[in-house]
Amino acid sequence: MGTHSLGKPVHGPKRPRPRPRARKPSRRLIDYPRRGRHGLRRWLPSWRQWAGSLGLGVCGTGCLFAVVYVSVDIPDENAAARREANVYYWADGTQMVSTGEVNRQNIKLSEIPDAVENAVIAAENDTFYSDSGVSPKGLARAAVNMVRGQETQGGSTITQQYVKNTYLSQDQTVTRKVKEFVIALKVDQRKSKQEILQGYLNTSWFGRGAYGIEAAAHTYYGIPAKELDASQGAALAALLKGAEQYDPSASRANHRRSVARWKWILDRQVKAGLMKPGTRAKFTTYPEPHKESRATSLGGQTGYLVDVANKYVKQHTSLTDKDLALGGYKIHTTFDKDKVRRLKGSVERVLDRDIDPKKRAADKGVQVGAASVRPSDGAIVALYGGADATEHFTNNADTSGVPVGSAFKPFVLAAALEHGTGGPAGRGTPWQAVSADSFYDDSGRLLVSAVPAGGSGSTGGSGLPTAPDGEPAGRETDDGPDDTHPTLRQALAKGGNATYVRLGKGVGWDRVRRTAIASGLLEGSMARLEKTFPIGTSTPSAIRMAGAYGTFVNRGLQHDPYSVTKVVKDDVAVDGLARPGARRAFDPDVADQTADAMRGVGMASVERPVVAGRTGDQDRLRSAWFTATTEELSTAVTMFRTSPDEPQLLPMSGVGGAKSQHGNVFPVRIWRDYLKGSGDGESR
Repeated sequence: MGTHSLGKPVHGPKRPRPRPRARKPSRRLIDYPRRGRHGLRRWLPSWRQWAGSLGLGVCGTGCLFAVVYVSVDIPDENAAARREANVYYWADGTQMVSTGEVNRQNIKLSEIPDAVENAVIAAENDTFYSDSGVSPKGLARAAVNMVRGQETQGGSTITQQYVKNTYLSQDQTVTRKVKEFVIALKVDQRKSKQEILQGYLNTSWFGRGAYGIEAAAHTYYGIPAKELDASQGAALAALLKGAEQYDPSASRANHRRSVARWKWILDRQVKAGLMKPGTRAKFTTYPEPHKESRATSLGGQTGYLVDVANKYVKQHTSLTDKDLALGGYKIHTTFDKDKVRRLKGSVERVLDRDIDPKKRAADKGVQVGAASVRPSDGAIVALYGGADATEHFTNNADTSGVPVGSAFKPFVLAAALEHGTGGPAGRGTPWQAVSADSFYDDSGRLLVSAVPAGGSGSTGGSGLPTAPDGEPAGRETDDGPDDTHPTLRQALAKGGNATYVRLGKGVGWDRVRRTAIASGLLEGSMARLEKTFPIGTSTPSAIRMAGAYGTFVNRGLQHDPYSVTKVVKDDVAVDGLARPGARRAFDPDVADQTADAMRGVGMASVERPVVAGRTGDQDRLRSAWFTATTEELSTAVTMFRTSPDEPQLLPMSGVGGAKSQHGNVFPVRIWRDYLKGSGDGESR
């Protein structure tokens, strides 16, 4: 460095200052928006970014699914899936009615024809036996539909539908759909395909109130599922797409849709190898289902039939009301569908023709009860419990409280034929044998006509009934009988209350009572043992009266009435329902003589029925009865009047007009109309 003359230092040439270095841009974890790109390219992800996002999404989804899969387990079956109906069957095995909140009867897959299974598989999930139980496409479709605000349903496999029916609610949400997907995977691993298909067919909705293939078969075709053919199976499978749209009875549009889908399902089976083309060619006519008529109503006579069946089941098994309420029981009854229908029609025809509450005040509150029992075994084949079980809740065929009146007299006659009169039961009076042609003279002695009016009593060589020691008993006379001294047979046919009051006292009220009970009447229905007891102050039901009269034509062998032959649940029969055995009520000769005496009763004029009910020796009738039996059918019909405001029965005077004999003509008219053309034999 030099020095200037002025003393200032002298510098060399100036050097330029170095420019500061440019800082390199920092690396970003995600280069987005993309650096160095301009315009639209700046905002388009690179392929690496696309691949990374996709991989991250897949990993995230996989992790989420793993968490969900671990956390979601197969839940317990929901209550609706476990609930079944009780099903009642007619004597011929056809379904009478199903009762309960859910009309379903679970059955085994072995009870469902292969053709029906194939129709369902072809319609709903033709890869059922090879898939893993789920449809990823269906789950994706559900998510898309949810975004669009549409229903999430659609594309589910049979396994998924089974899971929805059995374990989940019917809510249409993605959450429920995801659970369905996961549970279906686990169910497919833990259950066989056969178990899943069986569960699906038992829980699916077929419309008309029917859950499951068994209920659907009865509802649409009136047959059990095991009797369905391939064509009917395809028609029912069509309903699984939506019964509201495919029930052919609902509308013409529904019918067109149903027929088209029926054809498609049959063709689909051929395409899937589930049906041979030759078999498909046989089904050219659509199998029209029955018109909609759900057999779940307890209206009309059905409620009364179910009431009698339930009572019998509870009396003879360990089942309770609570057990029956849980459902799932198949109850086979003795009721004959045609006879029930015919008895109902007979009652309605007579009431419509002869009873007019608008015209006569005495016709208000008229009630009818009736029952038919088969004498050979006690089976209840028909009954009439009232106008409608949903409106009139008391079962008139099975109620106690209606005095039976003169219909009780055959039991008095049978007791007299069996035991005679007098002796200890007759309060120390001399013992006398009795025949149907015995009669009382003015002095009160029991005599036997020299020329019997009919019948075949047990007699000795003298022609008179014999005493226990073999000696002749009674006294033969030529002085009777006549209009004022009727025989026991005649008094049975023409009223004769005084004769039977006297006979009952002579035999002994307790003996008469025991004979009536031995014949089949219930001890609890017996009236007090007093003067009017022999002429019908007791109050048996129509069912018990029909059964007891059957004892006479069954030669003294008594069968308790029964209404149920078997009860089955889960293919296991309930114990306690073996057919009741016969008991000897009285000697065959006694039964034959009583039945012989009753023949004139059954063939009496319509205007002069013999079994007119009376409450006692007063002329205030409160019930009218007619009971008659053939070897094939024993039937009891009763008519009475009630009022909601009156606990006692109302008088029958004036019912049906002045010529109705206090309503006594109507039970016999009902009986005659009922037996007309039935082929059940001549009346007795």
